[in-house]
Amino acid sequence: MFNLKYIMNIKFVLIGFALAFVSFCANAQNVKIGYASTSYIVSQMPEAKSIESELQGFQKQLSNKINATMSGFQQQLQQYQAGATTMTEEARAKKEQELSELQQQIQKDQQDAQLKLQQKEQELLAPVYDKIQAAIDKVAKANNYTHILAPDVGGNPVLIYVKDEKEANISDLVLKELGITPAPSKEGAKK
Repeated sequence: MFNLKYIMNIKFVLIGFALAFVSFCANAQNVKIGYASTSYIVSQMPEAKSIESELQGFQKQLSNKINATMSGFQQQLQQYQAGATTMTEEARAKKEQELSELQQQIQKDQQDAQLKLQQKEQELLAPVYDKIQAAIDKVAKANNYTHILAPDVGGNPVLIYVKDEKEANISDLVLKELGITPAPSKEGAKK
């Protein structure tokens, strides 16, 4: 028969070993995660007011141009409606075609204006976001964070800082799990 005292000693040794192992793993990981709200940070920066003002001015310019075109369209439409009964069938069809093309141009101009406004916003905010990222990197390193998330990017948290990007990137491991041999690359896989 087994000695009960011997079995209890083995259990204590195994439990001690397990606790030591868990403690070792926890210390080896030493993960510290933080988050930074980039939209909040931008809103607090002095540059935010000037950027907003510049965007509003740019938007007004674009709106004025579209409004002028729309006003011209409205005038032509009113003239057409007033004189349509006296026009020949050919002249009426030609004027309707002109009005249709002008209306399509206005829609295209509105879409182009929206795109230009988005591009202008990105252009103005790019240096601000670069400045914020540099500050996040500095704060994360100084406070020994391993990961920093931004919770306000499209409603989903986005990783904006990793202490050791090579160590955190598991792309090749996922590919291997899927049965795919990763192709060698010069830079290594990116996030």
